[in-house]
Formats: sequence, C-alpha cells, structure tokens
Amino acid sequence: MDKKYQNRRDFIKHLAMTGSAVALAASPWLGAFGSSAQSVRGANDMVRMAIIGTGSRGCELLRHLLTFSVAQNIRIVALCDNYNPHLLDAVKLCKEKELNPQSYADYRVMIEKEQLDAVIIATPLYCHAQITVDCLQTGLHVFCEKSMARTLEQTKWMYDTHIATNKILQIGHQRLFNPVYLEGMQRIHDGKLGTIGQIRAYWHRNNNWRRSLPNNDLSYERQINWRLYKEYSAGLLTELMSHQIQVANWALQKTPVSVMGTGSIRYWNDGREVNDNIALIYSYDDGTQFVYDSMTSNKKYGLEEQILGSTGTIEFEVNKQYLETPAAAPGIQQLINDVEHGIFDKLPIGGASWVPETAVNYKGENIVDSTNYMDTSLQLEAFTQFVRKGSAPEKILKEGYNASIWTMLGEIAIEKGEKLSMPKEFII
Repeated sequence: MDKKYQNRRDFIKHLAMTGSAVALAASPWLGAFGSSAQSVRGANDMVRMAIIGTGSRGCELLRHLLTFSVAQNIRIVALCDNYNPHLLDAVKLCKEKELNPQSYADYRVMIEKEQLDAVIIATPLYCHAQITVDCLQTGLHVFCEKSMARTLEQTKWMYDTHIATNKILQIGHQRLFNPVYLEGMQRIHDGKLGTIGQIRAYWHRNNNWRRSLPNNDLSYERQINWRLYKEYSAGLLTELMSHQIQVANWALQKTPVSVMGTGSIRYWNDGREVNDNIALIYSYDDGTQFVYDSMTSNKKYGLEEQILGSTGTIEFEVNKQYLETPAAAPGIQQLINDVEHGIFDKLPIGGASWVPETAVNYKGENIVDSTNYMDTSLQLEAFTQFVRKGSAPEKILKEGYNASIWTMLGEIAIEKGEKLSMPKEFII
C-alpha cells in the first residue's frame, strides 16, 4: 500500500478514538474550502440551529446533532412540525439530554421570532422549496434533505435564491462525507479503475412503503403517506435514486446528456400513484452509461453502486474494490485452485468446447479498513463548520442540484416514454 492509502487507513483508525472531525479534516471539500476562505467566526462561537420537520428523518438528524452538539457548541433553539405527534417525539429526544428548545407548528413564526444562524429542513419533499427560500431570504443558512424539490422549477428557484442571498444551501447527500466514498472516488479519479465503461446501481426493498394512520383516520392519508402520491413525491426516484445518480455524477465528474426509462405499479395495487418498480438509463457524453433499477417487492439484492472500469470495479456499499486481474495465489494454493476449477479435467467427447462467462469468484479488497463512522454526523458537522465560516464549497450544492434535476428528468422521461436532455434554463 502506498503512503497516501496508509494515511487514509490511519485516519479511519483514529476515527473511533477522536470522533468524526478527523474524517472531516480529510474531506476534499473542506480542503478546497480552507484554501479559499477565511473564518468569520471563532471555533468556539455558538451556532444556533432549528429543525423544521421532525418526522422519522428529522428525528434521526436530531439524534446525530445531539451526539456532538456540546463538543461543536451547537444550541438547538427550536423545533417545528405541523403534525404534533412528530413534534412531541423530537421534544422528548431533547428532554432526554436536558434540553428545552421552543416548539412551533409554523416555521414562519419561528424564523421571525427566534434568533437563529441556521435551519435543518427535513419536511416532506413538496415543502422543501418554499421553506428553503423563506429561510434563505430571512438571512439563515440552510441544510435541506434531498431531493431538493418536487419540480425542476422549484429546484432552480432554491439555487437562484442561494446565489441571490449568498447564504449556504447544503443538500443532504451524506455520501459526499463518507470515508469509503472519499477514498473510492479518489482511486477512480486517479485512474485506478482504468476507463469507466458503465455504472450500475439499484435499490431493492420488500415493503409497501405505507405508514399507519392515527386511529385509522383516512383524513391523514396524504399527510402521512405523501411518498405515495405524485403531487408530493416521485417515489423511488426522489426518495432513493437521487442518492445514486449523485454517486454516478461524482464518479464521472460530469452530468448526463440524456435519460430514458420505464416504470409501473406492478405489485402494490393499493391506490398509490407512484411506481413500485422503475428502470432507467442515463447516458454521458463520453459514452458511459448509468443503468439503474429500483423496486419494492423483492429485497434480495438490497442496494449498491457499482463502478465498472477496464482494470477494476468498486462497490461502495460493501466497501470493496475488485481488480480485473488479481494477483495469483502463491505456490501450492494456486495448484489447489487450479484443480478445484477443473483446469486439469479431461473434456468429455461431444462435450462443450466453451466455458460460460460466469461471475468471477473473487472477494476483492476493502477500500478502507473500517466503516465505524456515521456519515450523517459527518455532513452535519461539516454544515456547522461551514456556518461558522459563512460559506461552503459550491461543489457540494452543485452535486445536490444536478442530482435533483436529473432525478426529475428521469421521472418525466418515464411518464412521456421519451429520451430527454436537460433544458438549457436549468443548466448552472
């Protein structure tokens, strides 16, 4: 192993002892930021935050914040949700840490009344754009969960408001801060996989994605199960694939030139409007294809992003790199392997004169030695540091923006049955 990889391996080992700040120090985004901007606030300055949207994802983000809020000098000033049971869940989490943030049902009242530096938005997708724009225009820095918004126009509106206000807008693509992805992407960009010919990704589950209603009251159906209705969500595209198109763009350091796809409701015929299975192909200007599929009625293959190059393959979710021509096993072990694979077997008369091209039985090597980290915490710690500095690397937002735009274009391609490119007005 070369010195660079040895150093990265060491920083992962230190991670368990010193916390996620070590990984942040190794992030290429933070390195780029540190070389181009001066801190406008001291490291000990308190960062005053509020969370808007305290459902399952909002509470998960809150849990991560609570693990390092003292060390990072973060004060959780307020919580906001218009569904009271979710708001009470978040209040309970804070009380367990002897914290008593103010509670609000209306974010507009909250941002007018409270002294805040930043907000975290984890509401349903269709609410993102208006809340983000209102907060940016109030002078607040914003961390918003992915996807950015429900439409192309709303996504561009959020980006343009960020430019106009000069306030941070960070989108929740935590893989950008994940040590496995940071190291793997460095190898890809250094040419360690050769020429990338194809990227494959998938996300398979086996559940109906439906959540129970309070007292089986159907009046809550669209509020609770918003992911199942086109007015509020693009389903598998915005909730899952948006993560993985971001990985593909990051690996290739470019965005697609076209997308085509298909989808249907094959299994969950329960009144939902979004597809329960999809398949898309994104094409890039160098001929590389990103092939994607997702479904909710079979979980065998789980999720993965596979980067396939002429000299190797990376599978990020399992932390593996595979060489096309791995080193031969030494001595007697190679002889045993040869015998086991039937190299010395006689070919029967009339038997096959070819060997099928089955998958290579090769376990590969780990990209990093340990995965004992929380990338959600890493991205929230990074956001805190960006707030203190007053700005963030524009590259992070552009990753989120392009992932969101191409996710929406994928949905439109499926609906129209057409091959689509990005309209000029959405290019940044």
